[in-house]
Amino acid sequence: MSNSPDAIIIGTGVIGTAVAFELAKKGVQTLSLDRNRQIGHGSTAGSCAIIRMHYSTLDGTAFAWEGYHYWRDWAEYLGLPAATDLAEFREVGCLVMKTDANGQLAKHMENSRTLACPFEEWAPDDITEKLPIYSLDSYAPAKAQTDPDFGISNGKTLTGGVFWPHAGYVNDPALSSQNLADAARAHGGQFRLGAEIVDILQDGGKVKGVRLADCEEIHAPVVVNVAGPGSAHVNKMADVLDDMTIETRPLRQEVVHVPSPQGFDFEKRGTIVSDSDIACYCRPEHGNHILVGSEDPECDQHQWVESDTDFDRNFTDQWTTQAMRYAQRVPSLGIPGKSRGVVELYDASTDWIPIYDKSALDGYYMACGSSGNQYKNAPIAGKLMAELITYCEAGNDHDSQPLQFELPYIKRTVNAGFYSRKRPINQESSFSVLG
Repeated sequence: MSNSPDAIIIGTGVIGTAVAFELAKKGVQTLSLDRNRQIGHGSTAGSCAIIRMHYSTLDGTAFAWEGYHYWRDWAEYLGLPAATDLAEFREVGCLVMKTDANGQLAKHMENSRTLACPFEEWAPDDITEKLPIYSLDSYAPAKAQTDPDFGISNGKTLTGGVFWPHAGYVNDPALSSQNLADAARAHGGQFRLGAEIVDILQDGGKVKGVRLADCEEIHAPVVVNVAGPGSAHVNKMADVLDDMTIETRPLRQEVVHVPSPQGFDFEKRGTIVSDSDIACYCRPEHGNHILVGSEDPECDQHQWVESDTDFDRNFTDQWTTQAMRYAQRVPSLGIPGKSRGVVELYDASTDWIPIYDKSALDGYYMACGSSGNQYKNAPIAGKLMAELITYCEAGNDHDSQPLQFELPYIKRTVNAGFYSRKRPINQESSFSVLG
């Protein structure tokens, strides 16, 4: 294994392995490092792995619509042997409820129209025909369990929704990272697990490599921080925080798994649903279960953590709150006495839009703040980072002349400065997991 690669990539989650794959295809000798013992077993393993197209920003929508095509063509994109065990993309569609909170989805539909991304407007009868277990009573705004009006309808009903038919989810997010790693290896990419980084080495304003916990130094002219919830810690090591207007922080999240109501097979007949009226999203889960996540309403206190390794992995009252909010939409839902689901961390940025950028330290790059809403974009994020690194290492100043990046499938050129570490906080963002 080379101890002086062309590029060191910190992290083997889905975006880290995508960066490794895309750089390796360019002939860059990559070495990916991760303190975990298995590829994809950080926050990626706990991802809901939803592939959706609806975003409140045009750039976000374009990236997501582009990203869909790689999951659709997963085997072709990877180019691995036919017998390889691949993660499966299940194209079940995504229904988003129209609410005042999302502006009745006017902006989202406008973005999709601009990009020729298919969608359908659904009336209430269309929703209940697809999901007969659903009640369309309105409960907005979402409330805490301690609120005396929790679980009481506001007397209104939902007016409909928008359905994006090409949305779906990936059945095994950790396996998708392993697939990307195998594809990177096929182009010479190398991986080293159980390697804890304790310092980012630099010399004369340029990155020099990394130091591991056992004091070993690995030198490279390029280092890419794709450390997920540990990204802020790694950026602090590199001393690159001073010129960043966007920060990243680890945020604790709980995801609920509940059985589908008796008589309805949600795994086969269900769809992804984003429902800001009850501040929950859901998707089918194996074993005829329903996965329920939070859309981060104002009434729920964010659980920021200091350490991305030492945090409470037990379920709290938040699990029950999410299950009960979803039961408002599905009155026949049975809430089991034993909590099941996932407790994991997001790597959340200030405006919930990721940083895909260079840094103040020459040769040090960041793909950070991506948790919660960027899993779907991993392949195209990998391409963007590979192009950005090539652009900057050729002597171009991305800060003053941002990379103009063409999305290969949808043939649209985007300004990569949209993802700058120095950008103003994007007021078009939902400031939530919705991005």
